[in-house]
Amino acid sequence: MLTSDTHVPKRSRDLPHSLWTAISGADVVVHAGDWVDAALLDQFEARSRRLLAVYGNNDHGTLRERLPEIARAEIEGIRFAVVHETGDAEGRELRCAARFPDADVLVFGHSHIPWDTTAPSGLRLLNPGSPTDRRRQPHGTYVTAVADDGQLRDVTFHVVPPRS
Repeated sequence: MLTSDTHVPKRSRDLPHSLWTAISGADVVVHAGDWVDAALLDQFEARSRRLLAVYGNNDHGTLRERLPEIARAEIEGIRFAVVHETGDAEGRELRCAARFPDADVLVFGHSHIPWDTTAPSGLRLLNPGSPTDRRRQPHGTYVTAVADDGQLRDVTFHVVPPRS
């Protein structure tokens, strides 16, 4: 399960129920930064079987003490890297492939724009968007996927219903 830019409590008091359900059911939860409050990190740690996470540009103090800028892990034969910011969309694939030559999948955030592309090198770039701050997007999002035997499959962008 992949998420980013949750911005709790700055943009929302809590995460959507569907996201908490996905977090509780996932073998691995990836968060690409901009938590805003360490209490949310505590909740993720309590509800996740395994958490792979980084800090974002809105994360300071204890969040930067507890989280790295870049996280890496091999999951089911897939080499993941996680970072918050990747720079401008133009040239992103080539720039990230050069920066993360040892990764198969790069999960990133910051823009709040869902993104799923593959660099010529084969590096897959995934931005789950934001479940709480859709900005110019039609709705909030998060991602679920299955990592199995060296393959990432069933990558699904889930729409977060607007709060009434």
